[in-house]
Amino acid sequence: MKLFFPLMILTFLLLSPPAAPGEILVVQSLPIKPYNDALQGFRAVCKSKINKLVGPELSESEIIANVRKKRPELILAIGMDSLLKLKVIKDVPIVYLMVLNPKTLLRDGGNITGVSMNIAPEKQFSILREVLPHIRKIGILFDPDKTGFYVGRAYNAASLMGMELLTKKVHSSREAVAAMDGLKGKVDALWLLPDTTVVNPATIDLLLLSSIENKIPVITFSDKYAEKGALISMEVDAVESGKQAGEMALRILGGEDVKGIMDEDSRDSVLTVNLIVAKKLGIPINANVIKHARVIR
Repeated sequence: MKLFFPLMILTFLLLSPPAAPGEILVVQSLPIKPYNDALQGFRAVCKSKINKLVGPELSESEIIANVRKKRPELILAIGMDSLLKLKVIKDVPIVYLMVLNPKTLLRDGGNITGVSMNIAPEKQFSILREVLPHIRKIGILFDPDKTGFYVGRAYNAASLMGMELLTKKVHSSREAVAAMDGLKGKVDALWLLPDTTVVNPATIDLLLLSSIENKIPVITFSDKYAEKGALISMEVDAVESGKQAGEMALRILGGEDVKGIMDEDSRDSVLTVNLIVAKKLGIPINANVIKHARVIR
């Protein structure tokens, strides 16, 4: 009887499939190009064996069951939905990618780090100064529950660059559209953040139309909004973000504690300039900017 329990434990260990060295489980919310590009960048840096789960239909319980079965050394979460379903796991390091405003999702993320879809405000202001050298006052509409932390960072960055932020807190889409009118004559540009209270299908056309009518150029975070009528967009470079996450994964697989690896903003962006809108607003765009940007003519 004394030998029974040790033998049982030994048998369990022998029958349990060991995790492959450096094996990674990738959980991807959607099979869309930006997420695929991010994974491509990740693979370019991190050469470990990858098992992949894709699809929004995967339930939290199914994903957790896969984690327990495959016993990966690290999990890569691509997309917000994947991170939400994985954050209950506390005993496997998790690196996230292509997640907007992750600070609003992670209250206790001791085993979680990653690369957000936010671009550092300092970098954005630097690009903005190059495109619009005379800009001084920038308007921001934001929901404090969603992007308040980022606006706080932006205040500091703007001050260092001699810019002033005029912010309006909103808590609904209706408030966002109404607040836009209050910026008329007070700002040189409107900066739309990836804040779903402010920017959504119900508001975006109205915001862009109002910007044209009031001669307020709009800076945004996605080229699809530049195509709709924003002057410029600064969008995350998905491949480069993937490479950043790959570098983090290598550090963790190399033995570094995930708790000591700080989450990061995306370090690279893709600039899009809408020259049609620039002409309507009477804004000249420097030829050097055009040379290095995606241009809508």
